[in-house]
Amino acid sequence: MSDGLDRVRAALAARDAAGLHRVLRPRAPGSDVLDLASNDYLGLAGDPRVTAAAGDAAREWGAGSTGSRLVTGSTALHRELEQSLAQFCRAPAALVFSSGYLANVGVLTALGGPDVTIVSDAGNHASLIDGCRLSGSPVRVVPHGDVAAVERALATASTDALLVATDSVFSVDGDLAPLAELHAVTRSHGALLVVDEAHALGVIGPDGRGAVEAAGLAGEPDVVRTVVLSKSLGAQGGAVLGAPEVVELLVNTARAFIFDTGLAPASVGAALAALGVLRAEPSRVDAVRSNAAALAEIVRGAGIAVPAPEAAVVRAVLGEPGRAVAAAAACLERGVHVGCFRPPSVPVDGSCLRITARATLTPGDLARAAAVVAEALRSPRG
Repeated sequence: MSDGLDRVRAALAARDAAGLHRVLRPRAPGSDVLDLASNDYLGLAGDPRVTAAAGDAAREWGAGSTGSRLVTGSTALHRELEQSLAQFCRAPAALVFSSGYLANVGVLTALGGPDVTIVSDAGNHASLIDGCRLSGSPVRVVPHGDVAAVERALATASTDALLVATDSVFSVDGDLAPLAELHAVTRSHGALLVVDEAHALGVIGPDGRGAVEAAGLAGEPDVVRTVVLSKSLGAQGGAVLGAPEVVELLVNTARAFIFDTGLAPASVGAALAALGVLRAEPSRVDAVRSNAAALAEIVRGAGIAVPAPEAAVVRAVLGEPGRAVAAAAACLERGVHVGCFRPPSVPVDGSCLRITARATLTPGDLARAAAVVAEALRSPRG
């Protein structure tokens, strides 16, 4: 008699045979491995000012928020962070979630529904995709970065209410969405534009205020943004930025907000401190972009064509999953950690190394990366 796990074992075996098996690899403290894989774009996750603020918040408010935001999980610190995020990003209002994933799910399920058609870019992050699925909306997926396809989808939609969802910086490719053009199209159809700024905050725009600000759209009432606190700000959590009416609707209807425990005070304090560092040290924005350009040149020197990076991500496409896994392993053996993306995170034959820049990389770090990454990409294993 089966123990009920036959299908699970078969699924795992199929993933292993396809070279898609994944395992967890816990980091050790104080490692001397050079990190070119994380999303700590501004190097703030370990900044003493940020970690001290996390500790102070935990001591004052406790280890956890103790409940959902509507019960006991909203503190004065949460309100301060929401006000600071809104001010920094030039948004009317903000609402903090416990993760960026839940912020995307929350905003799309609240703004969507059977009477709202959502048009979604094919390159969107999984959290936007899952938000679309859970919204109950009719969903039209359009080719990546294709504004004309968005226009056609909006023009032929079967509902009166419309919404367009896109990343501003796409998490794997690292390219920028054509936000100004998308906004013109959405406005002409009376649609909302939802923009995930996860990989843009701290990297794109004046002083790192994001791609929406760079496109001149920060004050537009029909633009709703999501941001994360776990990348450039080095903490944890997410937020939705938009009109006060949008925030009010989320508080009242977004299940990902209502039924989730509020973000832990330590993460709130850390994000606030990191935002303060970003305000005080905007040179970090230029540094991360400069280091991304240097990393792209390293990859080109190994014979892999990559475009000029538009944010902090450099994508080296290697094709087969086995080749990407081998190249990433070869880098790690030599003390450099790079990301390795395989299907379903990327298309079939699109397996790649995802190499991320950090503002705090030194010339010595870049020289070390050049030697290791070039050798790994040129080797038969890579």
